[in-house]
Amino acid sequence: QVQLVESGGGDVPAGGSLRLSCSGSEIAVRAYCMGWFRQGPGKEREMVAVLVTGVRAPYYGASAKGRFTISQDTNNTLHLDFNNLKLEDTAMYRCAARTTVGSCLEGDAYNYWGQGTQVSVSS
Repeated sequence: QVQLVESGGGDVPAGGSLRLSCSGSEIAVRAYCMGWFRQGPGKEREMVAVLVTGVRAPYYGASAKGRFTISQDTNNTLHLDFNNLKLEDTAMYRCAARTTVGSCLEGDAYNYWGQGTQVSVSS
């Protein structure tokens, strides 16, 4: 079954760093864009960072700018590097891929999703 699988979540103190990874090369090689979305407790889904894969162009949500970095390695594994984590970054983080051409900023346009990995930031 073709799927995306996230890894790297966990408990981390505020101000700390973390790396999430998303594997699923069968999807990644066909993706127009891939991204990370999150949903915190009682919150709506939020775009964290997306990558237009063909040109490696990243786009970040307001909460991620200056602190998070999205990248894709030569194995087509997608990464999200966190720095200076804050309590409000606590959320379930899901990797997603869109295999059709269009906006990469809208989560509803993505047609493949991972199950998610939890990131919990503590004071």
